[in-house]
Amino acid sequence: MKVVEWSDDDHCFIGRVPGLTLGGVHGKNEAKVYEKLGTLVDEWIAIYEADGAPLPAATAGKKYSGRFNIRVGEELHERLAIESMKVNESLNTYCVKTLKGEVES
Repeated sequence: MKVVEWSDDDHCFIGRVPGLTLGGVHGKNEAKVYEKLGTLVDEWIAIYEADGAPLPAATAGKKYSGRFNIRVGEELHERLAIESMKVNESLNTYCVKTLKGEVES
């Protein structure tokens, strides 16, 4: 999966390929950044082959269950539970809303 996103902090497009490459590419033109990603992918595939290492599992078409476990530590667990009670929501609902708000902001 190739990801190209605008970075307000860097004032340019940032391109990366999660799970395959370290780092990424950047530039002012979104299409050129995407094109550079293709070259980067080819280079990393060559590195994997030269090292005799298997390529990471494909992410295209991957199905997600909608569930995952996360270790947050006792203190954060307690704080999240208290915050969810304050707004009369289950811990799960509160965490989903909080995560969704963070990812979408």
